[in-house]
Amino acid sequence: MKKAMLILNPSSGKELAGDFKEQTIETLTSMGFEVEVKETQGERDATDFARLACAEKYDLVTAMGGDGTINEAVNGLAEQEHRPLFSFIPLGTVNDFARALGIPLDPARAIEGLKTAKPRFTDIAKAQNQYFMNVLAVGQVAESVSNVSVEQKTKLGPLAYLIEGVKALTSEDETEVVVEHDNGTWSGNAVVVLVALTNSVGGFGKLAPDAQTDDGFLHVFIVKSKGLPAFIRMASAVLRGKIEENPDVVVIKTEKVRIETSKEMTCNLDGDEGCSTPIAVQILKKHIEVLVPIGKTN
Repeated sequence: MKKAMLILNPSSGKELAGDFKEQTIETLTSMGFEVEVKETQGERDATDFARLACAEKYDLVTAMGGDGTINEAVNGLAEQEHRPLFSFIPLGTVNDFARALGIPLDPARAIEGLKTAKPRFTDIAKAQNQYFMNVLAVGQVAESVSNVSVEQKTKLGPLAYLIEGVKALTSEDETEVVVEHDNGTWSGNAVVVLVALTNSVGGFGKLAPDAQTDDGFLHVFIVKSKGLPAFIRMASAVLRGKIEENPDVVVIKTEKVRIETSKEMTCNLDGDEGCSTPIAVQILKKHIEVLVPIGKTN
């Protein structure tokens, strides 16, 4: 019988993971899997469990939890000799990876959707010795978002990230940045640098409308200008899906990028605090095979 490992974070989604545990087990069992359940208790547990599934040659790893849990599971699968098929049930605050892949944000529907989902390969990215599947951010915005508390996320949801992001983008803080990419080097002052893999960043599906989860590219956005007027111009461009037309933003499409800042800054990877600058990022093309709903192409 095929083996599946269900990795769940019992504290995710306002502690709703336990409510969907049995439905997930029943669904995976009906799909012909023998299911082993692993519950996380601390940081990096999901990574360790996913690596164990690789070592023991499981056929499927299903992660249930927030953005951090999904990211940890991907980190456990990345660059392993045997990588099981991957699926996940989103219980996070923003769920950008689920949005990009067309996975229902309602957990019950996401679980039911596993029965008819089909495998497809998706890109991930490597930043130093860490991996991410959606976005890396460098700058005051990134550091502000990393400081959003669990209480804020529980109370406000995605709005908590938006509030902190707006505060940082409209402040007078900026950083001297050097960005090396496939076609050259950009240098100057910037508020934030984003490296995106998907068309959904922070819950906004129009920041990188042309980005596909398997297009083999990093989509880099350098936000140059600070203050409220620049923020309003950028917000308008994002809502129209025309960020490349905004003179305050530099858009770069590349397979690798190196970001250096005048002072050491902590990066934000998929919503959580990650490594620090200087940082080198590279694409790992079609690296993870994910179960996604039929007909989804992003």
